Amino acid sequence: MRNQQQQQRRSFSRRQFLSESYLGLGGLALIDMLLADSASAAPSLDHPLAVKPQHRPAKAKNCIFLFMEGGVSQMDTFEYKPVLQKLAGQQMPLQGRTIGEINTFAAAPNRIIPPYWPFQQHGQSGRWMSDLLPELAGTVDDMAFIHGIKVDNNNHGPAVYHTLTGSQFPGSASIGAWVTYGLGSENQDLPGFIVLGDRRGATIGGANVWGNGFLPAAYQGTLFRNGDTPIVDLNRRQGISEAEQRSELDLLRWFNEKHADERSDTSELEARIASYELAFRMQVEAPELVDLAGETEATRNLYGLDDPDSEHFGRQCLLARRMVERGVRFVKVLHGAGSDRWDDHGNIEGRLPKHCKEVDKPVAGLLKDLKSRGLLDETLVVWASEMGRTPFDNNLVTPTPGRDHNQYGLVVWMAGGDVKAGATFGETDELSVRAANEEIPVRDVHATILHLLGLDQNRLNYLHAGRFKKLTDTGGRVIDEIVV
Repeated sequence: MRNQQQQQRRSFSRRQFLSESYLGLGGLALIDMLLADSASAAPSLDHPLAVKPQHRPAKAKNCIFLFMEGGVSQMDTFEYKPVLQKLAGQQMPLQGRTIGEINTFAAAPNRIIPPYWPFQQHGQSGRWMSDLLPELAGTVDDMAFIHGIKVDNNNHGPAVYHTLTGSQFPGSASIGAWVTYGLGSENQDLPGFIVLGDRRGATIGGANVWGNGFLPAAYQGTLFRNGDTPIVDLNRRQGISEAEQRSELDLLRWFNEKHADERSDTSELEARIASYELAFRMQVEAPELVDLAGETEATRNLYGLDDPDSEHFGRQCLLARRMVERGVRFVKVLHGAGSDRWDDHGNIEGRLPKHCKEVDKPVAGLLKDLKSRGLLDETLVVWASEMGRTPFDNNLVTPTPGRDHNQYGLVVWMAGGDVKAGATFGETDELSVRAANEEIPVRDVHATILHLLGLDQNRLNYLHAGRFKKLTDTGGRVIDEIVV
């Protein structure tokens, strides 16, 4: 018996071996490839944000993402719908192709609320704009609009996540994290992804909407506070010299690297080491960045810093320009918090003008300033919210009506880089409820943003939990109609 087994082992040919084990060998090869991809995706300990090449040639190198939290009313700002005036006060006509909460609202007793403000055509493109945004109206020929965008949830939290991370659920990587993961940053003395928050409070979802999710921790956004101290405890301790602080950091780095050498999953630790080094360099760079004393009075007024209503958001927009000017890859500027969000369920006549006045001059000033400095060609500017609003109000008794959530009516505009200035894609129906034709999923917008920054949505991926993740998940269509 033993001799027979030995004879069988000797007669086991190479062809038999390969034919019976090819799946196992393929698995080994796949593991090796995946490990190689994972290793190449991991940040370098010393340079986690080193510049990486674009996947395709694109003018835009940086992005300023303006996010209006709460749901901007599209039919009061960017969409001229004269039918709303004709049907004012009437019950909303029955709608097709809508499901969930908005379908329930539309079928329940309601009244159509027309815009309180007139619309006029502007620029060579002849775009209709509300009189609530007179400064932005003067820049419409630099913008490209996308109408009838659909997000997958009619509630603020999931809709904010969906718009800013590509998923309704917390834990996914934000668009800013994806961009810095794909391109790195041109300034190694500042974070590659900076968030400028609203002074009145945090956005829905908090840090998750600028988090790194499953990407290495080096790519999370860094929140800059308002005022002269953008980051808590950034300044050197009193009585400590630069040389002494450098010595302390070197010792701390030695301990951390020794700890990391003994472990496999060290993304957060590596990011922390890198953040200590970055903070050390930022002690010189950040104070100069947030000091606006060197800006001319004309520039400050361009952003609305001479008006108490627009001063705070104007400062954020001016800081955003200074950041991309210094090579920061992605700047997210947030507007709206707490009771001052764009969530105007009631008294839209009184609330919406306040929101618009706070942002109109600063955003228009940002576009004009970037353009005058030759920076608009290399900076993609994006305006977005998490949803649109309904043309009706379900509260039939209040004398100060508002508008409800509308996950089918989001409007986004872009400017700069390879954006086709003056272009429009998509259209909502005559009541501004949803897309008149084919709806536009928000992943198409994400795919287009990546494309305009020179990134291929399919090549920009990350292996997590056995699956290659990407911002657009199942894939989006690049909206070529707004690209040069």
